[in-house]
Amino acid sequence: MAVPLRPLVAALCVGLVATLFTTAPTNARAEAPSDAEAWTVSAAPGAPRARIALDEDTGAVSLAVTRGGRTVIEPSPVGIVTESADLSTSLRSLGRTDRQIDERYRTKSGKRLERRVRMQETRLSFGTAAGDRFDLVVRASADGIAYRYVLPAGSGDVLRETSAFNLPPDADAWLGTYRADNEGQFTQYTASTAPTGEYSDQALFATAGGYTLLAESDLTGAYSGARLAHDQGSGTYRIKLADDRVDAEGQLATPWRAMVTGDLATVTRSTFTDDLAPGSKVTDSSWVRPGSVLWTWLAGGREAGQSLAAQKSYVDYAAERGWPYEAVDAGWYYKPGEWETTDPDWQTNSWMPELVDYARDKGVGIVVWIHHRDLDTPQERAQWLPTLERWGVKGVKIDFMDSETQSMLQWYDTILPATAEHHLMVDFHGSTIPKGIQRTWPHVMTLEGVAGEEKRTNTAAHLTTLPFTRNVIGSMDFTPGAFQRVGLRPNSDAAETGLPVVYESGLQMYAGTPESYDARPLAREFFDQLPAAWDDTRLLSGKPGKEAVLARRSGERWFLGGVYAGAAHTAEVPLSIGSGQWLVETIRDGADGLVRKRQVLRGGETLGVDVVANGGFAGIACPWRPGVTNCAR
Repeated sequence: MAVPLRPLVAALCVGLVATLFTTAPTNARAEAPSDAEAWTVSAAPGAPRARIALDEDTGAVSLAVTRGGRTVIEPSPVGIVTESADLSTSLRSLGRTDRQIDERYRTKSGKRLERRVRMQETRLSFGTAAGDRFDLVVRASADGIAYRYVLPAGSGDVLRETSAFNLPPDADAWLGTYRADNEGQFTQYTASTAPTGEYSDQALFATAGGYTLLAESDLTGAYSGARLAHDQGSGTYRIKLADDRVDAEGQLATPWRAMVTGDLATVTRSTFTDDLAPGSKVTDSSWVRPGSVLWTWLAGGREAGQSLAAQKSYVDYAAERGWPYEAVDAGWYYKPGEWETTDPDWQTNSWMPELVDYARDKGVGIVVWIHHRDLDTPQERAQWLPTLERWGVKGVKIDFMDSETQSMLQWYDTILPATAEHHLMVDFHGSTIPKGIQRTWPHVMTLEGVAGEEKRTNTAAHLTTLPFTRNVIGSMDFTPGAFQRVGLRPNSDAAETGLPVVYESGLQMYAGTPESYDARPLAREFFDQLPAAWDDTRLLSGKPGKEAVLARRSGERWFLGGVYAGAAHTAEVPLSIGSGQWLVETIRDGADGLVRKRQVLRGGETLGVDVVANGGFAGIACPWRPGVTNCAR
């Protein structure tokens, strides 16, 4: 489907900003300003509180965040510079409106399917003596603070933001070095001792007011992606855009600068970045079905991708396991022995229709890998997407975008409605990170944007940090389950078994070989039972870089996953999954392989698990009644 880029972007942008500018004020929960030059915004007592201040001498605007009277973000600069004006200084207040947001929506995947959004929104208008102006829109909820700039038509292109986040210098910080593919390793520093450089905007800090994850939401081709620029010795993290200039046509609403804030359990469970994003643009999403996927890249590589016989054998295994999908990675449409050249007659020569038919007869759907460069023109999209739909392919894994520039984000704006039109679920690799995309486009099942199972440099500390950073903001295609990569992964088999619970993904791509699963029947049985969509998520215990134990509920069963970094020990996990008695099955590392233990515990009691060095565990908890001996379904 050929979709003109600029008209689409302009229409979306104008519609959004028109809505923003015409919102009528309502009765406000936000507090009245303490004086003419300061305003506070909060959703409820005890929730994070934003204080916006206008300096009377410089005319500069700052924003600070507290929680429970304690510092989260110190007063930080707010402002934006366009072709026509520097809107970071010499400003005066032009007015304020307030409204309450109360919404419900349902997702296809994620930490929980049913969502409730309650936010307080305050819009503050600022202008210069020359007549230039912008609105600062601030939203506050129980788990975060966010703001965006709204610029009227005629403001010109955006040259930069002066936005920054000032953290207490001694705040603990978990940062991922910025990479275009968002696959940097997370490392712990303090806010001031982190080396000079650029970091991913999914940065986690621990302050007196609790934990805060910096993030971005509602990023489209109307703007550029952001990263954090930092100078060692300072607690300041500045917003740096991917482009030197953002092309702005007409009115503009920038992405949200978000601060997910609370205790660690609140941050981990938060859906704040999704809640900020626009509602679904897919009218009928009944064809979108999360599920487990047998992924064949680490299992067989490009050679397997070029072999119909190999792919049929993988389909057979997925069908035997009851896994709903099998993913065919790179190689299936290349000429044998080549990597960079596609076959111009791929539609005629491909064996993919035969594989799709074979898999359909066995109750397995096919997901196919495709390079971004083969979908980057209207002609290519018109050739590929209808063909894949006609064959019966269920989803596409699109790879190697490796950019958050405005032009690439405009490509996302085009490929998202096009894949939805052709009923193709999407897994983005070499990509941006979620940033609210899964609420707006629910057929986006997962995104990479992570140093995942393919990496040979991952550490156990990195694995225990991801649930509190990258995976907070949306589905993460880590591709767990690569049991065959002994020595290439930093964790134990029991920890690997628990990863599909610790890491949420709408398409959970299992990276092992059939032989590696068969050699570990307890892990295989656990994977067979795992859903890919959850009714609820809870953090049972955790500390970034040290441990992460999550519980995710499907129906009345809770699935447990724990990963640890450090020496062998007995982990004590609060079973905070509800009252009553629970049959708890855990899979642990034993002397000769994985072992299972069953015990009955009451909700709130402590689950003790022996963990090997850099190990972990997996488990299932189901309500116990007389006669219940296992949690299998």
